Amino acid sequence: MNEKSLNKSLSKLNIGGLRYFDSIGSTNDEALAWAAGNAKDLSIVVADEQTQGRGRLNRKWFTPKGSALAFSLILRPSAALRPHLSRTVGLAALSIAEACLKYGLAPRIKWPNDILLDGKKTAGILVETVWTGADVDSLVIGMGINVHRISVPPAELLQFPATSLEAELGEQPPRREDFLFDILSAFISWRERMGTDELMQAWEQRLAFRGEQVQVYAGGDIAPEGETPLTGELIGLEADGSLRLRNADGKSVIVRFGDVSLRPTA
Repeated sequence: MNEKSLNKSLSKLNIGGLRYFDSIGSTNDEALAWAAGNAKDLSIVVADEQTQGRGRLNRKWFTPKGSALAFSLILRPSAALRPHLSRTVGLAALSIAEACLKYGLAPRIKWPNDILLDGKKTAGILVETVWTGADVDSLVIGMGINVHRISVPPAELLQFPATSLEAELGEQPPRREDFLFDILSAFISWRERMGTDELMQAWEQRLAFRGEQVQVYAGGDIAPEGETPLTGELIGLEADGSLRLRNADGKSVIVRFGDVSLRPTA
């Protein structure tokens, strides 16, 4: 993957601009700085390697050279999209899931921001916001996808089982440029339906652990000493993308976005 191959693969898409790096600290950091300047809507930062990639909850994102797809997309929301910005992570998750479906895979979305294949994490999403005063100027949507087997971190660094496209396909995975094209194509299409029930229904249908008992931890994967995680049956989503559970008393409990982690009950 290089700038020339990316430009060729993405030439049919109406992106705002492209910055490619052989190696970078974080594509999100670069995109945030670009967004604070003159970046156009749907501009994208792509890197072959990240040395300081990050996910939610300040976790490191493992992106060794030549192994994964790491990019950040700049979104300047229109007035029509602004009421639905809480759905952005679902928009991104559906876009990755749809790209996986094209290759015969069966993706599931682990709320709020991971893509699972065969119950193992294959992709993650990090959404960050650029503000102008009290208004949202733009969003930076970082996506990382494990493409080749070597992109999966060592077992001792994992907080959740992980896999790659290559491992799940059992054969050579798609070129990273082609998989990026598939994701962006789906993103552009779903973006037009961001405020519709169709998007919410598609997101909900792809939810991992739906109908199962799950645990939600506040602030990370391990509950603070003496604190009991929230446990309930995963029912679905609210209109804003919040998670809806049914507790042991049969009552609905809503889990809002934030520093939370979801796990199936053992």
